[in-house]
Amino acid sequence: VAAGGGQNHRMGLYDAILIKENHIALAGGLAKAVHASRTAHPELSVEVECRNLDEVAYALGTGADRLLLDNMDAEALRGAFALRDGEVGRESGPTLEASGGVGLDNVHAIAETGVDFISVGALTHSAPTLDFSMLIEPA
Repeated sequence: VAAGGGQNHRMGLYDAILIKENHIALAGGLAKAVHASRTAHPELSVEVECRNLDEVAYALGTGADRLLLDNMDAEALRGAFALRDGEVGRESGPTLEASGGVGLDNVHAIAETGVDFISVGALTHSAPTLDFSMLIEPA
């Protein structure tokens, strides 16, 4: 990723908190999940997965550092950008990360929506293999 000009923003589960739907359910709501995360590990950034614009609108008021916009099309991503910039403003609001279904065919359109980051899982889970061998012949 780094050799190709990309940047890893999270190396593992130890260096940031990602709140997903199961965490929200177990905590009794998104605001409670964010609060519990901040209380347990105030030094870590908190990212919330959002699957639609209703979830984005609610997550904007929780104090999360980043919203992971999961499998949203370009129209929904533009809507999330407008919600964030209209409600809390870019400078004080969470950063927006588009994730899911990103490929060479749509990454340009996603970049034009205004999101701050684009995650491309295919860089790791779908990278093609290179078939090669190292034959050694005695001299």
